[in-house]
Amino acid sequence: MIKVIHCIVNGKEQEVPVDVRESLADTLRNRLGLTSVKKGCEVGECGACTVLVDGEAIDSCIYLSLWADGKSILTVEGLQQEESLLHPIQQAFVDEAAVQCGFCTPGLIMSAVEIVGSGKRYSRDELRKLISGHLCRCTGYNNILNAMERIVNETHKFVGEE
Repeated sequence: MIKVIHCIVNGKEQEVPVDVRESLADTLRNRLGLTSVKKGCEVGECGACTVLVDGEAIDSCIYLSLWADGKSILTVEGLQQEESLLHPIQQAFVDEAAVQCGFCTPGLIMSAVEIVGSGKRYSRDELRKLISGHLCRCTGYNNILNAMERIVNETHKFVGEE
């Protein structure tokens, strides 16, 4: 059965026909062309599909598209501030060499947007726990934590939805 959902994706109103059994990850990738949303495990364990729904990081592979009706969704594509500039969170990942193969990176960046948006400061151990739902097969965790520490503890102004 097909239903039409209305939502805001990366600041743009969308009206999207979806199968009632369709995951938000499938809708974002296949219907809207947002390929930063990766499909890894498809059971909510790897974090590659993480997006923000109304400011909260969720695993979009286990979140039905129907549940997004009337909500605001943010993906990595929505972070771009100007034509060629990376968002400060993305830049921190580049600067700290926290990007290896890149498969886990979009999900980690979206979790970082939520973490920075909280306005709290976190220790390295707390950050490690906060990203424990993300799987990096390249074992880049030290550099990822370096990037997370840098962006969380240096500034709190990079919320993503301004």
